[in-house]
This record gives sequence, structure tokens and C-alpha cells, in this order.
Amino acid sequence: MAAAQGLFLTNNVLFVAVNGLVGLSLAPHGWMATLPILGYVVGGAVSTGLVAKSQARWGRKTSFQIGLVVAFFSTLLATYAVIDRNFWLLVVATVIAGYYSANGQLYRFAAAELAAPEFRERAVSLVLAGGILGGVLGPNLAKWTQHVGNAPFAGAYAALAVIAVIAMGVISLVTFPPVVPRKAGASGGRPLSVIMRQPVFIVSTAAAALGYGVMNILMAASPIAMQVCGHPFSDAALVLEWHVIGMFVPGFFTGHLIRRFGTTPILATGVALNLLSIAIALSGIDVMHFLISMTLVGVGWNFLFTAGTALSLHAYQPEEKDKAQGAINFCVFVVMMITSFSSGALVTTQGWTLLNYISLIPVGLTGVAVLWYVLQGRSRVPA
Repeated sequence: MAAAQGLFLTNNVLFVAVNGLVGLSLAPHGWMATLPILGYVVGGAVSTGLVAKSQARWGRKTSFQIGLVVAFFSTLLATYAVIDRNFWLLVVATVIAGYYSANGQLYRFAAAELAAPEFRERAVSLVLAGGILGGVLGPNLAKWTQHVGNAPFAGAYAALAVIAVIAMGVISLVTFPPVVPRKAGASGGRPLSVIMRQPVFIVSTAAAALGYGVMNILMAASPIAMQVCGHPFSDAALVLEWHVIGMFVPGFFTGHLIRRFGTTPILATGVALNLLSIAIALSGIDVMHFLISMTLVGVGWNFLFTAGTALSLHAYQPEEKDKAQGAINFCVFVVMMITSFSSGALVTTQGWTLLNYISLIPVGLTGVAVLWYVLQGRSRVPA
């Protein structure tokens, strides 16, 4: 599952590295540059319900493999769109690819189900750590394939089709628990509205979604901002590489930290790291400013996303997992939709500085949510 997560993140990181730049070269207007990134997120959001149903009906393995088949064909479609210089076809291809993203976002939950109860937090953390493969391979794959073919980055999209085939082989090696047929009239657990009203669900989802939001708004805009500042793509690829390393290297110890100190201190640390990353981004536009800032926001994301996921495991019963996990991921995708679109529009019209000031909004909201949870008297993870 860690390897599958790494290949999934290779897809995501390469998309982030090139979609904005390709979009900028093909879009009718500059503010549309990140629409291909937005399309990927929109596709993920609208696919969450369908993926949840496929998981419940056919199980983890079949659903994950369907997602990879979609990844294969959507990246080939994106390759053709770039060669044909068809901006809107590229957007359509990324929307379709979002179905794979909706599946990949469930890898961390599948890991928790495969582990013993006392190892669940570390299982989530270690599988997320597998994303370091994407941190290294994604930007470098974009750089190596940048000039393969007649159109810039067409080779990068084609390479992702190969990555999807490799991922199919990886998933085939995992033995998932069998799907237990639901008896007619059997309860599916509490209504989703009841599950979502719990403080533990609200805070864990807010941490995952808003943590993803601040990371996404800065990550999606950074390659464009660096190009505007006169830095070559090789520097942008290096920054993205360190950003994703920051996202996933902490996974080797975040689970241990959660077990030792609890979820709320880790969530609070994630908020503090995001604030520090924004302060550094506002202090200058040298490559080192981008690199340090984006690395720190990656670590902040890891703390918020891992601790939020670990906390969410206490918000639902086994029979409620498909709809609860689908709701969590839908909230994540909605925030990503907003930040993906706003990042491109803001960085191309208002600039990198204002973008960073606006990113303080999701950071502040996350901090308020964590503080509210502590004041509710639920600072300890339920046993």
C-alpha cells in the first residue's frame, strides 16, 4: 500500500508540476492556467460517491484497479490534448483522471483496516510516507520527459500511463479482507448526518480538508510564481521535490508522535508550521525562500492530514466506513477545488504575496477548529 501511495503521488505531483504550466501556455486567458489542476480536483469530488458505492459493492481491490484503468486512459487522453494543443480537452482529461484520485485518497483508510488496532495510526502514517516516492519521482519524471515528443510535457503525461500499469501490478499483490455481503434489511449504521455532527468528525475533517487547502493553494501556484520570478523549470521541479519530501518523510515518525502525544498537539504543530512557511514565503522570492517555505508547508500538511485521518477513525463504525470516508474525502476535494481555482487566478492577477496572505484564512480556520475541540474537552483520542 505504501508503494501504491507512492505511485499515486507520482501522478499527483507530476500533474501539479506541469498542469499549471501547460495550462498557462494553452489557456485563452492567463487566469485559467490552473483549470487543468482544478479539473483533477473536481473530478475527484464528483467521483467520491461513485467510488464509495464501488468499494461497498466490489471491495477495495476491484475498486482500486478500476481507478487505475481510468488513470491509464485519462493520461493518454491528456497526452493527445497537449499534442493537439487543445486546452479544453486537457481539462476534460484531468476531470476524468479525478476518479483515480478519489480511489487513491482511500489508500490510507485501507491501510488502517489491514493493520492491527494498536498499529492503525502508524499504518496510516507509514503508507502516507510512501508518498516520498512521488516526491522524488514526480518532479524528476516531469523534468526528464519535458522535451520528449513534439509538444512540451506530452511525454510527461504519457509516462503517467506507464505508472498506472505498474500500480495495477502493485495493487494485485495486496490481499484485502473479503467483501461481506450485506443481508437484506441489515442496518448500514447511523445516518451520515448524525456521523457528521460529531465534534470528532468535524475537527478531523476540518484538519484534513483545510490542511490540504493551504498546501494546495501554495503548491499549485508555486511553479507559476517561480516562472514569473525568472526561475527556470529545473528550480521549480527541485522546490516541488522538497515540498513533497516534506509532505511524506515525516510519515516515518508521525504515527509514533500521535501515539505518544495525542492528536491535538500534532494538529497544533501542523498549524504552527503552516504559519512559519507563509512567513518565510513573504520574506523573499529567491529559490531558497520558495524551497524552505514549500518544504515546511509540506511537513505541516503531513501533521494535519495524518492526525486528522487518525482522529477520524474514531468517528464511525465499520459498517459506516464507506459513507463516512466518502464524506471526508468529498470535503477535502471541495476545499481543493476552491484553492486550485483561486491559486491560479490570484497568482496571475494579484501576485505571490497576496496569495500567501489569503492562505492565512484556511490556516486560521484550522487553528480555531483545533482550539474548539480542546475546549470541548476532547483533546484525547478515544481509546
